[in-house]
Amino acid sequence: MHPNIHIPDAFIEQIRQIMPEHLSMDEFIAICKTPLRRSIRVNTLKISVEDFLNRVADKGWTLTPVPWCDTGFWIEREDEESVSLGNTAEHMAGLFYIQEASSMMPVVALLKDNDKLDCVLDMASAPGSKTTQIACAMKNEGALVANELAASRIKVLHSNLQRCGVFNAALTHFDGCVFGGWAPESFDSILLDAPCSGEGAIRKDDDAMANWSLASVEEIAAVQRDLIISGFQALKPGGVMVYSTCTLNLSENQKVCQHLKDTFGDAVEFESLSDLFDGADKALTKEGFLHVYPQIFDSEGFFVARIRKLASVESPAVKKRKGKFPFSLASSKDSQAITQAFKQDIDLDIPADSEIWLRDKEVWLFPAKLHKLLSEIRFQRIGIKLAEQHKKGYRWQHEAIMTLATGQEKTAVALDAAQAKEWFMGRDIRPEDLSGKGEVIVTYRDYPIGIGKWVGNRIKNGLPRELVRDTNLFDI
Repeated sequence: MHPNIHIPDAFIEQIRQIMPEHLSMDEFIAICKTPLRRSIRVNTLKISVEDFLNRVADKGWTLTPVPWCDTGFWIEREDEESVSLGNTAEHMAGLFYIQEASSMMPVVALLKDNDKLDCVLDMASAPGSKTTQIACAMKNEGALVANELAASRIKVLHSNLQRCGVFNAALTHFDGCVFGGWAPESFDSILLDAPCSGEGAIRKDDDAMANWSLASVEEIAAVQRDLIISGFQALKPGGVMVYSTCTLNLSENQKVCQHLKDTFGDAVEFESLSDLFDGADKALTKEGFLHVYPQIFDSEGFFVARIRKLASVESPAVKKRKGKFPFSLASSKDSQAITQAFKQDIDLDIPADSEIWLRDKEVWLFPAKLHKLLSEIRFQRIGIKLAEQHKKGYRWQHEAIMTLATGQEKTAVALDAAQAKEWFMGRDIRPEDLSGKGEVIVTYRDYPIGIGKWVGNRIKNGLPRELVRDTNLFDI
């Protein structure tokens, strides 16, 4: 962040009017011109926090716990100049997610004392930081609907879910305002991390304020009001919705929540986040929301509200044009044959909380808890692609390995650092004194990084082309 970055006078005056008296405006302006600390979140779908810390102990990384997230850490690295964090072996294997610390708060708020995670909606999910955080809490059980309006961001979202081993997600591509009518009172819990003016992101994005204006703030707030109404309509009575933004003004935050209360009255209850973590009171509003100014925790600016639905509310009547569903549920005979082949070929089991669906020669694994919504919503992508059928059996897919394998399978072949780098560059591997036949799970330092196939004494690389990298890779 350049210390001379432009911050609009109207924005500064807006903050001056709303900032609590115990906070300093000078400190606010100073920290907005200070680079944001980097932070990561351990992906517990693949590795425990303890095992992760042991694994990276020799890397010269300094990891400082994030107070509000027991899997989050601020990170300082000795090798930062030589290898980008995204090109470390641990990141490519999906063992952690690069996520700003304060953006971990909304999911923590959603999960607090919440055992209703059978069917969860993330209304604005790309690039996937909070979606994968929710999936970790769900332990890949139940069903997680991840919606994203921007078509250009769907591919990134899917890639991150795949890398992190998320199995129980289904992707949709809608304006989030449709859910209240299309799926009324269908979700146990909902996260609406709303599109916003991004005032809190100024420390990590030099252009965050480039198009900012008071008029644009009001335009975005109108969209947010529609989204929060729709989300509340899609929430089951008794369920919890968290509304969050990475912006600081009242119009996009407190006033949006108040609009929900004005619309649905006693059906809406704001639940205090005062005890979300030690020190939360420093950012607490009178309503019990968290209004995080960046100087409070040396973080990105953020707003988080936790909302309980106490009673049913009316949803709009809509005519659905969903189109023909292109998948068919596999018969018991086909499911059994696929399950047996999966175990025989690569020593993997089909998760119990799943269903096998077929489309032409493709084999897919869907979360079973999603079944009742298949006739209600048009999905962009569901679950994971397990295999493609061919004359001699099944061609198992990379995403199935990254989601379901542990690295302890009988078919696993361990690579050293040099071989793993070759693998990530899309090249075939020739393990010394090894040969075989059939498909193998390729691992590095005990964790799966893909699937290959023996061709004599060579393992043919099965890494999808879009995941191939050829520069700035890890050293060990």
